[in-house]
Amino acid sequence: MAVLGKRLKQARKNKQITQIDAAKLLGISNGTLSGYERNYRDPDTEILNKMASLYDVSTDWLLGKSENQTRNENDFYEDDMDPELKKFIDEVKVWYKDEPKDKEERLEMMKKMFEVFKNN
Repeated sequence: MAVLGKRLKQARKNKQITQIDAAKLLGISNGTLSGYERNYRDPDTEILNKMASLYDVSTDWLLGKSENQTRNENDFYEDDMDPELKKFIDEVKVWYKDEPKDKEERLEMMKKMFEVFKNN
């Protein structure tokens, strides 16, 4: 079994969440989640981040890049963000070609956006 599918299943079971419940929480079908866990398909980055957040593990661990399951405090998970802030950021993302990947970059982006609004 490839690393991703095995770790997705392990993380879900560690959280004692059924596949059906996890799929509902992730907003995907049970068949899709089953396909991820059996390595028939790969999740996109948005779903991978949601799974890492739901299971409280790092994406690096899910992908087999790390043996450390713990989420790094610098990892960015949109599910952890205030919904109003997420909506605002989504509306202004078009200003940036490269979306920030961690909290520090996102904070810098927010500072720049605040300066634009403040000066206009």
